[in-house]
Amino acid sequence: MGRIRAILIAGPTASGKSAVALELARQTGGVVVNADSMQVYRDLRVLTARPTEADEAAAEHRLYGHVDGAENFSVGRWLADFAALMADLERAARMAIVVGGTGMYFKAATQGLSDIPRVPEDVRARVRAAAEGIAPAELHARLSTRDPATAARLKPTDPQRIVRALEVLEATGQPLAAFQGARAAPLLGQGTWRGFFLAPERDAVRAAIDGRFVKMIEAGALDEVRKMAARNLDPALPIMRAHGAPALMAHLRGETSLDEAIVRGQADTRAYAKRQFTFARHQLPGFAWLAPERAAARVEAALG
Repeated sequence: MGRIRAILIAGPTASGKSAVALELARQTGGVVVNADSMQVYRDLRVLTARPTEADEAAAEHRLYGHVDGAENFSVGRWLADFAALMADLERAARMAIVVGGTGMYFKAATQGLSDIPRVPEDVRARVRAAAEGIAPAELHARLSTRDPATAARLKPTDPQRIVRALEVLEATGQPLAAFQGARAAPLLGQGTWRGFFLAPERDAVRAAIDGRFVKMIEAGALDEVRKMAARNLDPALPIMRAHGAPALMAHLRGETSLDEAIVRGQADTRAYAKRQFTFARHQLPGFAWLAPERAAARVEAALG
């Protein structure tokens, strides 16, 4: 058992996680560390609800907005960045206040990451070039013929994970499922962290999501998406599926009204929040569930 090195604050989108993390960082002198797979990108600050400049001035924030949208960022890359940051914080004797909605990031940090071999860049480029312009359902069908076990675990509407499975298959000659049983040792060992999942009432989080999406539009989210669309990025890139982005891009193409795009964006985000609850319930067993309004006090008590 080691000393507490990190406080992990997970929860559904729009649950107030960032405010709790900021308050803890102010009180402890800790560093707020991003664990959200969309907030790593610099392109969509408003639409992904990244901390404001005022928040960043109030306490140090790391791993936010440091990746270009043209990059295919992954949980493995986040874990490597987090490991380097934790080494720096350890030397400075500072606490990491890790906050975000990407459950896989928390699982990787506390349970270890599947020991999947690195895919060479030339193989990655070749597979992605071959997949460009092909519908996700067709890519899924191709994967099914070569790696049915992995394909059965993936949705036909998830091109990022489908292409990832094809990359591993091409690079190693083995199915992705063959590597997913073995895990590397976790970065955060037992006794070095405390985890909390903010769990607001479902009706409250749905209302918060809907209201926040409207405020995002008012704050310039549509302009952000317009600039990103002008880059003509690969539609399989993660940033292209930021919650609300596909609906807003459809509006910019003249395919739907702004009101319809807002409704679609809100629904997409609400569905994501439901998945976040499910993932935490089954995949993050070491996290204590808290009502958001009591979270700060409970976390402070855990720190002793």
